Amino acid sequence: MAGARHRPGPLLRARHPRGVPTGLLGGSFNPAHGGHRRITRCAAAALGLDEVWWLVSPGNPLKPVAGMAPLAARYAAALVQGRRAPIRVTAIERELGTRFTVDTLRALVRRYPRRRFVWLMGADNLAQFHRWRDWRGIARTVPIAVIARPGYDGPAVASPAMAWLSRFRRTAASLHRRAEWSAPALVILRFDPDPRSATALRQADPDWARHVSARSLRDRLTLRLIEPQP
Repeated sequence: MAGARHRPGPLLRARHPRGVPTGLLGGSFNPAHGGHRRITRCAAAALGLDEVWWLVSPGNPLKPVAGMAPLAARYAAALVQGRRAPIRVTAIERELGTRFTVDTLRALVRRYPRRRFVWLMGADNLAQFHRWRDWRGIARTVPIAVIARPGYDGPAVASPAMAWLSRFRRTAASLHRRAEWSAPALVILRFDPDPRSATALRQADPDWARHVSARSLRDRLTLRLIEPQP
């Protein structure tokens, strides 16, 4: 994928009369790790985001249940990685009752009209984005920023979703400057490669969730308690 490299920089903290620019990074976070943190900070700097919400999914329809740690453990791990960063960890999909990204995004846009959202995802997700429920509906709801990942450039570029989205491609600078974001819009971000992955962490420590304190957790967005599963 073509695209300029971006590095972390100071975030804009000025007033935003048309809405606070907010990134959304969804996933299982099974577990969250430094790679998630790094790409979040890089994307926030490149796109001028005030903060990024990590949407810790109660369950991903495209991922098997086997090997999935309890929500409370995954949430707790995400909190650790999000410390001292422009990251707000939330399991709001549990409250919204949504299971698919398109439903979550539409609910968030309605609930938080003073926010301007952009959906962040890796190139590995773009490669199979056409399998997501109403993926064109997602693209028409919020701008999408795709973070290139080593080994996924080819499949992402050749994907059916990219064939459709390519006509809406913009630079990070153009999205950053827009007084009011519109969708569909596609931005490709390319950072220095980060080899860390949740899969490798689970393979190294299959019982990682047992080492995480998941008691007395409160959602950083909804303020609701997240009870650990028995």
